[in-house]
Amino acid sequence: MKYKLIVLDLDGTLTNSKKEITPRNRETLIRIQQQGIRLVLASGRPTYGIVPLANELRMDEYGGFILSYNGGEIINWETKEMIYENVLPNEVVPVLYECARTHHLSILTYDGAEIVTENSQDTYVQKEAFLNKMAIRETNDFLTDITLPVAKCLIVGDANKLIPLESELCIRLQGKINVFRSEPYFLELVPQGIDKALSLAVLLKEAGFKQEEVIAIGDGYNDLSMIKFAGLGIAMGNAQEPVKKVANYITLTNEEDGVAEAIDHFIQ
Repeated sequence: MKYKLIVLDLDGTLTNSKKEITPRNRETLIRIQQQGIRLVLASGRPTYGIVPLANELRMDEYGGFILSYNGGEIINWETKEMIYENVLPNEVVPVLYECARTHHLSILTYDGAEIVTENSQDTYVQKEAFLNKMAIRETNDFLTDITLPVAKCLIVGDANKLIPLESELCIRLQGKINVFRSEPYFLELVPQGIDKALSLAVLLKEAGFKQEEVIAIGDGYNDLSMIKFAGLGIAMGNAQEPVKKVANYITLTNEEDGVAEAIDHFIQ
């Protein structure tokens, strides 16, 4: 089988513990793009949190795609065209804001290259900014200062405070949005039906690729669907056990150039 598209999760997959692409991974990914294989960076990160990595891999030059917000947005990084977009219903954002305030937690969203929040000094807000290499814009009025619609909100804080809020929002907004934790301290609030595999199917239809021509590599629960969907699903050595169980192949960890190892194993 001649593979034409490689879909990569970022944190725990493409990047190491320093959130960096290692030299071997970078060289391997640029080499296969030169051979005509295209890349998709698929992550729960906001679009601008993915851009530096896409540029480092020269995806604008080789025609790669950014699949951000766990599939909420798909962008052709060569043309900067938005291929697909799924956003939160405007009416749920004030509900999320009031719930965060009631539980004494910080809420944030994204506006271009900035994170917008009322609590810029919050440890977990700063963690999200560091992860995505984005600036924080503090506001005194979150609901007035954000630009609707938004692709995602994030409520952050200690895990023991997020647990009851997660349960409350799952019940209160059932059928309207998806609520889940990507980390113990990050409560993700995203549009209904957000899923990497569903968005990948949209991309394949738009770009003219076949399912069997796709390699997907990931490590986390939000990568399960795309690993099952791809013609070849690969789990990192550091992946969650359920991810390893559905994968066709298990590579090395993200500290051992697992992405490059997998590519070298399947693509000559």
